[in-house]
Amino acid sequence: MKYWIFLFSVIGSLGAIAPGQAAEKVILKYNVLQESISVAQLSNLSKTGETSPELHSYLELVNKKPEELRQILNHSIVVTPTVLSNLLDSFAGKYILNKLSEVIRSPSAENSKESLRNALVASVNTNDDIRLIEVLENYPDPELQIEGDRLMELYQQVKAIAGNLSNLPF
Repeated sequence: MKYWIFLFSVIGSLGAIAPGQAAEKVILKYNVLQESISVAQLSNLSKTGETSPELHSYLELVNKKPEELRQILNHSIVVTPTVLSNLLDSFAGKYILNKLSEVIRSPSAENSKESLRNALVASVNTNDDIRLIEVLENYPDPELQIEGDRLMELYQQVKAIAGNLSNLPF
């Protein structure tokens, strides 16, 4: 899970989203299957462990357990806004933001990097940590898409690099 530390630390920047703007719906895509799930349903899973019938059915179709998704949604990455900003200014941060915005993006793909950046910053500004559920709750567009199979691939790549986070000069 050190991957999330590196991944989200590298991605954020200064800024915040306007109050009242937040994603309402997530289109979860895994291979050829996709399902529209409300952010409220994902928030409920992250808090209580309970799934809505739609989310439960989708997770069964893609052969994933609700607890796996809950752990991913709730994994906390401790990072300060200053470190997040410094990391974003690096070449690696820009590269990771680009890759991540291909996986977590607005349906139109316009402003996906900026939207993702704003969601990360809003999340870290709240409590000096980032959780994926907070990023979804703070995403400034009404809808976003998550490429589930690509997210796991990116997760594994960054996880391999994350061990070097403590060696960065920030």
